[in-house]
Amino acid sequence: MSGRRLALGATAAVVAVSAAGALWWLRSAPPAIDPDDPTQVALGQRVYAENCAQCHGARLEGQPDWRERLPNGRLPAPPHDADGHTWHHPDKVLFDITKLGLTPFAPAGYESDMPAYEGVLTDAETRAVLAYIKSTWPPQIRERQTRTDREAQR
Repeated sequence: MSGRRLALGATAAVVAVSAAGALWWLRSAPPAIDPDDPTQVALGQRVYAENCAQCHGARLEGQPDWRERLPNGRLPAPPHDADGHTWHHPDKVLFDITKLGLTPFAPAGYESDMPAYEGVLTDAETRAVLAYIKSTWPPQIRERQTRTDREAQR
């Protein structure tokens, strides 16, 4: 009987620790990128103007001829409006590229002018910038990006 009680006690402890860990993870999970949250979008608009507009344009229009390589072999900054390809990617990819730069996600040897913003922007500021960008897209583009994001989470 005492062995059985010990086993039940150990099982209960494992369940309790697992539940506590799951609760902690849920509470510590980062807030969503929410283009319908006016506070997040306003912060994102300010952070975008201060950190991103220089290359990606004040109206998210990107640099001219953004699909054609510059003399140094690098591509100009793409637009983040509906004409660009930002909306083709799930949120995690967009977040990671903003935080870590493009190089970790590009083929070997690829060079990019996209800096990593880790240590410059907080995670909340990065999510806010992405919320601002997404808030400017027309409804059909936002719906397509939301589907892409959901599929990536599966």
